[in-house]
Amino acid sequence: MFLSTLRRRQWLQLGAAASLAPWGAAHAQARPGRMPEGAPLVVAQIADMSPGQQDVSRDFVVGARAAWQELNARGGIRGRAVEHRTIEVQGTGAALQAAWRSVVDDPACIALSGCVGDGAAAALAALARTQPPAQPIAQVAPWLHHPDAASAGDTLFGIFPGYQEQIAHALHSLAIMGVQELGVVYASAAVRTQAQENIAQAAQALGLRVQALPLPGSSAQADRQLATPAQVIVLFAGGTPELHDFVRRLKLPPGRLCYIVALADVNLQVLAQMGVAQRNVSVIATQAVPLVTAGLPVVRAYRQALGRFFDEPPSPLGLAGFVAARCLAQVLQGMGGEITRAAVLAALRERQDMDLGGFTLAFHGRRRSRAYVTQSMLTADGRIVG
Repeated sequence: MFLSTLRRRQWLQLGAAASLAPWGAAHAQARPGRMPEGAPLVVAQIADMSPGQQDVSRDFVVGARAAWQELNARGGIRGRAVEHRTIEVQGTGAALQAAWRSVVDDPACIALSGCVGDGAAAALAALARTQPPAQPIAQVAPWLHHPDAASAGDTLFGIFPGYQEQIAHALHSLAIMGVQELGVVYASAAVRTQAQENIAQAAQALGLRVQALPLPGSSAQADRQLATPAQVIVLFAGGTPELHDFVRRLKLPPGRLCYIVALADVNLQVLAQMGVAQRNVSVIATQAVPLVTAGLPVVRAYRQALGRFFDEPPSPLGLAGFVAARCLAQVLQGMGGEITRAAVLAALRERQDMDLGGFTLAFHGRRRSRAYVTQSMLTADGRIVG
């Protein structure tokens, strides 16, 4: 486990050095106009590697890199390689804005693809509205769950379900099991502000009673209540580090069971590696992609590419990164004429329903009209099952 984590960390450090330096050189030398015939097609991916997001972003970026390397191994796009440039940032502040400017000011870059995590993708969508570049650029298949950000602007093309869709799926699964009441834990006040309205609406539609539990760390009494929640089902809104801390503090009486339902930002593989399993606690997390054990062509392609190019186990977040890259690649492969930033944006604005090897996307106009949501469980004995 430690060796795998070390390899990934070393790869990320090398990848950051390899991607940031050439980007600066390309930006310094770039001139407006047509690119040389046969030059690589440049696609950028901005990834938030801050402590609260890195377990999501690492797997997602690995999946995207596997997709682009696999595409290049098969000849690229009409014989042209795709140069996949990753820019790693810490959070959504000044570094993210600098990354945004470095991308949009480089005419060689034809699109942003698979930007991650959720906060960074939402901030980039806001920058596209508030600091629009002279030459608009498409942001394709970001790891974005904010409903407001996903529905705004005409340069953002999302494919993954938002929090409301994930919550509705999770609560529907509980409702058909006969559950009538659940507790809700928000990792922070900011998460509560973001998610509580969606949770309330989804619960009301399904006839479920919801009790909000105290914020972790708000008081000693709150932490005691969180350690022994009265509800058998607890919906957790937050990321992997916060969920790990919550689970390890649980002190349930003997024979008492607890099921924790989390959303797609939780990485069950990382949670399992952190040794969070307890005999009487199971964690269920929504997924925005098929199970990594599924027989769908896109899942098989992901597992094969991952095994070929990286020493990494498959994960739902890695598969999401792979699917995000495949989405843009399919659009590029279907284009006629010169592939430029403007042409890519125009092609995306006219996109039709897509089948990415069994992962289907349906659109109503420019908006996604169907969401793919499933679930996996980290069992009490540490196994991950679909």
